[in-house]
Amino acid sequence: MRRPAGKLGAYLKAAFTNHWNLLAFFGALGFSLLSGIADVLVPLVMAGEVIYVAGLAAHPKFQAYIDAQAAKLVRQDGSSHSQQMLNTMLRRLPPRTIDRFETLRTRCLELRQLAIELKDPAHAGGVRPLDDMQMSGLDRLLWIYLRLLFTEHSLERFQERTQTAQVESDIAALDSQLADSASIADEVQRQKVQRTLQDNLQTCRDRLANLQKARDNLTVVKLELDRLENKIRALSELPLNRQEPDYITAQVDAVASSMVQTEQTMNELQFATGLETADEAVPPLLSRPVAMVQQG
Repeated sequence: MRRPAGKLGAYLKAAFTNHWNLLAFFGALGFSLLSGIADVLVPLVMAGEVIYVAGLAAHPKFQAYIDAQAAKLVRQDGSSHSQQMLNTMLRRLPPRTIDRFETLRTRCLELRQLAIELKDPAHAGGVRPLDDMQMSGLDRLLWIYLRLLFTEHSLERFQERTQTAQVESDIAALDSQLADSASIADEVQRQKVQRTLQDNLQTCRDRLANLQKARDNLTVVKLELDRLENKIRALSELPLNRQEPDYITAQVDAVASSMVQTEQTMNELQFATGLETADEAVPPLLSRPVAMVQQG
């Protein structure tokens, strides 16, 4: 498979800067310079280095290792960013909202335990290693749910700070002033006044549109919160003949996939939440209570 030029450059750089390669290369180069026949040995050392670095950079296993290391760094950066977002949300959310999150988290824990018992009845009621049950789907649902709760809280505060009635009153007053400005005799002065009033009027109309958009989005967010809660309840209340571990995992993944549009909506509401667009990294919400997550 043909590799992009940027990746080939990264492989070559990694091959050359490898600790052992640098030791061997500079050691051989130093010996060549002190040998008395540097004009013969130095070109050989340089040629050998080029052949070695090019060969190592082209090796599939070496490329896979470098790609894995790069992906690990990306995951670490994303995880750190998500943890910062998590701590920000937990500091700002009121206790009643945190309690609501913990209620759904408890439901997810029950669902996970049910899947474990169905997969291996011998461990019913016990605690198994986290690797035995894939929790990424449930963690993702909880992460979406927490962000929905924070978006709801932010939109409610946004509306509390700016009352629609006051903005509408300001628009009415500006409309009246604009109509009265037509009576100003001096044309230059009249135009200055009207431009100022029209600019202020447009600003108020934009504010009113933002308030309406916030109301509409708040309605959507509340409905999505209810939908996600009901989805989790429905999964945990399935008839016993459908409660198979693979089926539960597939349904959790399906619910998470259905929330793509919801995540996009939340990303568009940064003006209210103040949070940056969420990345792919999801903090481990299922394995630890919120209080421990905040400390972590």
